Amino acid sequence: FGNSLNKLNLLFLCTGNSCRSQMAEGFTRAIFGEIIEPYSAGISKSQLDPRAVAVMQELGIDISGQHSKTPEEITDVPFDFVVTVCSDADQRCPTLPGQATRLHVPFDDPPRLAASETDEAAALDHYRRGRDEIQAFCQTIPEKLQG
Repeated sequence: FGNSLNKLNLLFLCTGNSCRSQMAEGFTRAIFGEIIEPYSAGISKSQLDPRAVAVMQELGIDISGQHSKTPEEITDVPFDFVVTVCSDADQRCPTLPGQATRLHVPFDDPPRLAASETDEAAALDHYRRGRDEIQAFCQTIPEKLQG
């Protein structure tokens, strides 16, 4: 399933590459970094969400060095798999070079869910739920990709 010489290149694609895809990249690197080289990108570029960074840090995973980018910025990578984490990205997924297998795994959007919250703790709860769902998926990546 991949080894240190021949890692699988995996792209997590989302709308803005600010939260869900960034968390998925961070989890995958932390859990399977020896066999998978994870990337993330968005249909459009935005900024890394500080709340996403904060809730990942709670689990000891630092994604603060990651940045938002578009697939066009990483066209030199031959992706083996592309995982779209929202319906918008799934519908608007650009054609990428190579023979990437696409997998659609939608997650709720923490920033959208938290937008109506006036209490920061309640807002962060939406991010934690999203983070935990993404972590649970990322832990099953090898079996999902072999399936």
